[in-house]
Amino acid sequence: MTQPDRKEVLARADILKGKYKALPWDVSEKSLNKTFVFKEFTEAFAFMTEVAKIAEELDHHPDWSNSWNTVEISITNHQAGGITEVDLYMCARIEETAKRWGK
Repeated sequence: MTQPDRKEVLARADILKGKYKALPWDVSEKSLNKTFVFKEFTEAFAFMTEVAKIAEELDHHPDWSNSWNTVEISITNHQAGGITEVDLYMCARIEETAKRWGK
């Protein structure tokens, strides 16, 4: 697989298009954001562990927080200064992972 682009910051109008059109993430000025709510803390933590594996694989790490059964995630490319293709790809991978918990 070709690695997703990490350098080109996408224009807001180009963010949720093409294969990423259906991503259910909120778009802010410079980040993609989503809150996941699980049945309990252990599910939330297990989900975070799986997302951490994706982050390590991509060498692209989310800003996130956890409070009991809730995980808030913000994805941006700090080096590029906004949303790039790698952010969209990471969100798509997180969505696939969340399906394990019925999300």
